[in-house]
Amino acid sequence: MLPGIVDVQTATLDDPAAFPPQANIQAAERISWMKEAHTLPEFERFPGG
Repeated sequence: MLPGIVDVQTATLDDPAAFPPQANIQAAERISWMKEAHTLPEFERFPGG
């Protein structure tokens, strides 16, 4: 289904930013709110700290 695709865990790379994600895999089992988690507010550090 995904010929030529290799799954490499991002945490194993020296520079993870060099290889941004290109797909979401195993989405059928995800929690419903995870689909839009990227729309939640972001904080650089712990809020209010």
